[in-house]
Amino acid sequence: MLPPDSNLLPRVDLVGLGLNATDTVLALPHFPIAGSKLEFSNLFTLPGGQVASALAACATWGLSTRYIGKLGDDPAAALHRAEFARLGVETHCPSVPHCPSRQSFLLLDQHAERTVLWHRDPRQNLHPDELRREWITHARLLHLDGYDTAAATLAAQWARQAAVPVVADLDELYPGLDALLDATDYAIVSRDLPQRYTGAATLPDALRAMHRRHGHRLAAATLGQDGVLAWDGTHLLHIPAFRVPVVDTTGAGDIFHAGFLYALLQDWPLARQLRFAAAAAALNCTAVGARGGIAPLDQIEALLQSGPTWEPEPIQSSEPAGPS
Repeated sequence: MLPPDSNLLPRVDLVGLGLNATDTVLALPHFPIAGSKLEFSNLFTLPGGQVASALAACATWGLSTRYIGKLGDDPAAALHRAEFARLGVETHCPSVPHCPSRQSFLLLDQHAERTVLWHRDPRQNLHPDELRREWITHARLLHLDGYDTAAATLAAQWARQAAVPVVADLDELYPGLDALLDATDYAIVSRDLPQRYTGAATLPDALRAMHRRHGHRLAAATLGQDGVLAWDGTHLLHIPAFRVPVVDTTGAGDIFHAGFLYALLQDWPLARQLRFAAAAAALNCTAVGARGGIAPLDQIEALLQSGPTWEPEPIQSSEPAGPS
């Protein structure tokens, strides 16, 4: 951890504020039924977490990164610190005494579908008064999730004031979500959140409603095998997912966001940004763990240029799609 003096703090490409987790992955021949006994074939203990994994990917691709979060004081925390150090991620991540780090247990069945069980001690919540403005403003881009909503909102507001774009990875209707979305430039959220949040009849309508209400540059939803649907205020883009041999879907959304963050910093056109993110996410699914398949840039580019894609399900809308 660097000293808090802003004169000593370097400007980084990307700062991330949000979850880390230690994932215990149990590979199963099939999903267990209640009351049964089932032998698992493999067990892996790996670092994960939405924002932490996205930063790990971006650091792997050569971006300078800063992570803000909390850890416990257990072996899981040591695992995260070692991985951040290996990747060269600058951390502002205090340990909470006598507190376990966030844990996730992932049941991975024969179809590569995973069921997640998780626990996070509330002592690991990050509070606004624990942030420093320079951690946020000394960066080109801010990435966050919504779990510690008040802290995330303050960070996003600071970023806005410093003309630092904000990307949000959101999957729940957190208390205070309105204020966070007001300060978000690129809202890339889970499939069902836009309709739950807006009450709109269709996903395109919900994305348009979010975009209008909060003034986003982009409102988008990741759709798994059906790719990503995005509205930029003029164009509705439906980018298909790439077809790869899937081993584990854990972390696909995290690495999609990482790919988008990387592409955004390259100032590529939006369609290329989303396609690059989709390719990065697909390749991550070819290995076990939230970060198991973080691929080199040349492999992502090769899949982007010539890889097969899934045929996405048509997306219904009550409004005209606009130019494609």
